[in-house]
Amino acid sequence: MSGEIPPTGKHTDPGSSPVLRASHADRDRVVDVLRIAAGDGLLTADELDERLEAALSARTLSELTALTADLPPVSATVGGAGVEAKELVRIEQVFSGAVERVGRWVVPRRLELAVTYCEVTLDFTDAVITHDTLRIDVGMTGKALTLVTRPGIVVDTDGLLLVHSRVKHLQALTNPDTPVILRVELVGQLIHGRVVVRPPRRTVGQWLLRRPTSRSTGD
Repeated sequence: MSGEIPPTGKHTDPGSSPVLRASHADRDRVVDVLRIAAGDGLLTADELDERLEAALSARTLSELTALTADLPPVSATVGGAGVEAKELVRIEQVFSGAVERVGRWVVPRRLELAVTYCEVTLDFTDAVITHDTLRIDVGMTGKALTLVTRPGIVVDTDGLLLVHSRVKHLQALTNPDTPVILRVELVGQLIHGRVVVRPPRRTVGQWLLRRPTSRSTGD
């Protein structure tokens, strides 16, 4: 036989490799790689949109491979060990020490906060982001929930019920063409507390660079 006839009716060369079809999981993995690359500044907003569209419509693995061929490999790692992003993380604390997620932590799809009089800090500066949305279900009384963002991360507090509480949103100047890599949606209820959304604090060197040069007065 010169070649087998696949279900499509087209002949295939016995010496050639079969064309492997892409699954939904394959497409999702490539989308995650593209979003992380955009967050690291490797892709512009237009490039991200173009590649995401191509990834979601890709039918074969070779089409997907071409979309990330010029990007470095992405590994969601913490402390050198591979860690998969979880669907749900629940944090429960009552009158205890501060709760912090800092450094290279893996952002889940959903986070439940059930805390009473505990400071909570979620620092996304170096976080590993593999999903485009993080939903935070807030059940919090007292103290502050602080979200440290970076360019490409937006925070939506419209779904959060504030009871004797307030929101303080400090935004840094960013390029309007910066692609959105993560949308953080806060829902639930905050009682006698506050939400602070801010960029990372400046280092001493950054503060010195921002200081105006003093002018010497003439004699």
